[in-house]
Amino acid sequence: MAFDFSGHGRSTGHLSELSLRRRFEQAVAVIDAHAGAGPLVLVGFSMSGQTVADLVRHYGGRVASVGLCAPGVFAAAAWAEPFGDGTGAFTRILRTPHSWRDSPALPALRAFEGRAVLVTPGTDTVIPAEVTRAVEEALCARARYSRLKLPDAEHQLGLWFRDHPENGRELVTVLLQG
Repeated sequence: MAFDFSGHGRSTGHLSELSLRRRFEQAVAVIDAHAGAGPLVLVGFSMSGQTVADLVRHYGGRVASVGLCAPGVFAAAAWAEPFGDGTGAFTRILRTPHSWRDSPALPALRAFEGRAVLVTPGTDTVIPAEVTRAVEEALCARARYSRLKLPDAEHQLGLWFRDHPENGRELVTVLLQG
């Protein structure tokens, strides 16, 4: 199942009112209402890399696999801050050099023991390579880790998968192995 966070796609709400915490709460509400009690396979794109890590921490061993597609992780201080209009606290924290290093996503991913797939584009002008390396190092700690490189893709991997369904099938195959 896929859904739009408030302020995205066809959802209600305003993006400026959203925060990482609200994204987590919305994802938990959808999962709890519609996913039953079985194992979870979580996939997140870009900012939702943080959301997937928050869900891993929340659901623990119920999470069987994670797919992180050009994932971002964010400073702990940013979690409750509304995204705002680009001039508020969230943006200031985001733009503080190396603020992501204390992200709660990294220890959550480091502790994850299921299947983990990191999908990286050939060109990513949004997520710094240093963040991608930190995510990869965290996933290599305990997870059954794989990396899917898409050399001709750019950051918006959702659009890439739409136009290259063979790569989407490859991601699903790897996520469901074992």
